[in-house]
Amino acid sequence: MTGIALAVRHVAFEDLGILGPLLEGRGYAVEYLDAGVDPIVADAVVGADVVVVLGGPIGVYETDAYPFLVDELEAIGKRLDAGRPTLGVCLGAQLMARALGAEVAPTGRKEIGYSPLTLTPAGRSSVLAPLDETPVLHWHGDQFGIPEGAVRLAETPGFPNQAFNLGDAALGLQFHLEADWSRIEQWLVGHAVELAGAGVDPNRIRVDAAAFGPRLADIGARILGGWLDSCEGTLRS
Repeated sequence: MTGIALAVRHVAFEDLGILGPLLEGRGYAVEYLDAGVDPIVADAVVGADVVVVLGGPIGVYETDAYPFLVDELEAIGKRLDAGRPTLGVCLGAQLMARALGAEVAPTGRKEIGYSPLTLTPAGRSSVLAPLDETPVLHWHGDQFGIPEGAVRLAETPGFPNQAFNLGDAALGLQFHLEADWSRIEQWLVGHAVELAGAGVDPNRIRVDAAAFGPRLADIGARILGGWLDSCEGTLRS
């Protein structure tokens, strides 16, 4: 066994998706920590070999409504300070950015559905290179700032900060590279109220998931593998 891959989950259906089998295929034992249900112990989060912080329909700044976010931010901050491999997706990336001192705030607009990313020059030289101009699944209304010392990797017209890295070990993605297109119906049902409020037709997402999902799964495998390869030094430490 390579080690423990810990996924911090906020909503049951927003799980590791395609990343779970990929991590298991590389020899990791996958474990879930359900934020708000399971206690968030910083030592356990820091001690895992790989941590993936997943998405969810709450804001980093809503600590009064969701007090577990305080412990989660502290644990993520300690892990990032230790330089341990950490991947954040959507809310997870926002938590990473906030733990690193960057602002995270609502924008008053939504970006939901499949649309292309444009990679920055740094992004085209990063593990995200296979994604340039490839439609990915967006599902967010908040925006993170780029933390001090981190590098901006991707953008869309409405959301200029779509990805960042901090060294080899920390990678934050605003978009959902992990989403399993064959289970998109769970997302559509789970977020039905948000879709209706944003005026998004779920049929459009169904069609696009079938069109783009299989290729994205292949690209996701390449990106995760490349990121884990780049983390090998910290994984051995």
